[in-house]
Amino acid sequence: MSAASLNQPFAALPAVAAPPDGPLHVGLIMDGNRRWAKARGLPRALGHKAGVEAVRRAIQAAADAGIGWLTLFAFSSENWRRSADEVRDLTGLLRIYLRREVATLAKNGVRLRVIGERERFGPETVAAIEAAERATAHNTKLNLTVALSYGARAEIAAAARAIAQEVAAGRLDPASIGEETLTRHLATRDIPDPDLIIRTSGEQRLSNFLLWQAAYAEFVFLDVLWPDFDASHLGQALTEYRRRVRRFGVGSG
Repeated sequence: MSAASLNQPFAALPAVAAPPDGPLHVGLIMDGNRRWAKARGLPRALGHKAGVEAVRRAIQAAADAGIGWLTLFAFSSENWRRSADEVRDLTGLLRIYLRREVATLAKNGVRLRVIGERERFGPETVAAIEAAERATAHNTKLNLTVALSYGARAEIAAAARAIAQEVAAGRLDPASIGEETLTRHLATRDIPDPDLIIRTSGEQRLSNFLLWQAAYAEFVFLDVLWPDFDASHLGQALTEYRRRVRRFGVGSG
């Protein structure tokens, strides 16, 4: 994986104020499509299709809640190991979503960007992604980031390679390398770190999602399958987040 594949150049994102009681940036690990379909005796593809409907609800709910940044973990780098049929279903849904939803995103003030190895989806999908990013580039109500063919370890490795290349070229002093250096080389370099990460389906792990950025995030694990996710579940997670005291390593008790 090249550093360029994960570190796409983006124009600066607009500043968005957080709700008074936060959070500013929410990450969502969308899990449970296949289990949802299996529990209903439905084809797996219909579970993924129902998951797309939940994406629409989540975006609207986040915008209504005043959240400035929303990052959706839509397709991990590990998902390529799934069956060819399922990967085809998922990538087909992605193309359909991009064709049908861009106008709605633009109308509702949502700016879309995609991080991850987009080139793995093929030229047709890459072109659709780039067109969607251009069409929504000037929106400021909600910054929506979709992680596609994304893995946090690969992202960090790509950043390390880019830093090593700068050192080898004499543009960077190794002694000056710190946390900020690596952060500047990540795909999320112009996005605030997530305050809250939500995972559906009852599983309690990050699954290689925003590992560096999640250093001080709060985690909420919901016992709901992703296709059933709606504004009430987001509200539940926000209530839990606001109940907590965030000290960022300062103080105790």
